[in-house]
Amino acid sequence: MNKTLQEHNQQLIQCRKCPRLVAWREEVSQTKRKAYLDKDYWGKPVPGLGDPNARVMIVGLAPGAHGSNRTGRMFTGDASGDFLFPALYRAGFANQSSAGYRGDGLQLNEVFITAICRCVPPQNRPKVAEIKNCLPWMAAEMDLLPHLQGFVALGRIAFDGILRLYKQENIDLPKMDFGHNNFFELGDSLPWLLTSYHPSQQNTLTGRLTQEMFDEIWTRVKAFME
Repeated sequence: MNKTLQEHNQQLIQCRKCPRLVAWREEVSQTKRKAYLDKDYWGKPVPGLGDPNARVMIVGLAPGAHGSNRTGRMFTGDASGDFLFPALYRAGFANQSSAGYRGDGLQLNEVFITAICRCVPPQNRPKVAEIKNCLPWMAAEMDLLPHLQGFVALGRIAFDGILRLYKQENIDLPKMDFGHNNFFELGDSLPWLLTSYHPSQQNTLTGRLTQEMFDEIWTRVKAFME
């Protein structure tokens, strides 16, 4: 990670702009889940993770209460990450299939993982005002990824957040509807956008998102990069 991303992350983890989210992330980190009573919780905004030369930005919703809010790393330590990282490994975007904690040796290649919200929201439902407060952090990361070519939006809120970011800059976008494995060209000189159902247990355990469906997303990403 280059110096400018490091500086960005140091600023991000100090953010306290959304009182509701600050209170909730800290309450969760103090009460903890029984399985993690002996663990120290991160309890701060969660920075992005990945290759500073990434060509693809993977965008999620927000940290999990006992996943990223505990480990301090995107999609790390919960069921969503247990579905995401093996898929990235199979596609050649990660050097290992598991991601349990910061410092476990995980390295990402050509991809950078971020989220619309950096603090865990109650019931995984951030408010519109909280999303607006947080989007500038993702916009800054985009500026710090000079080779960025495309987005993979994991879930509708990530999809809507990416569109909101461009609309806030008064950029006209084509009409787009969220759905799994939908591809969009946002416009000249703008990154492309590929959408996927979120790899949450709500989707993976019900069969709404299967391993084969998710692998197809990353196969397409590799084809777009080539």
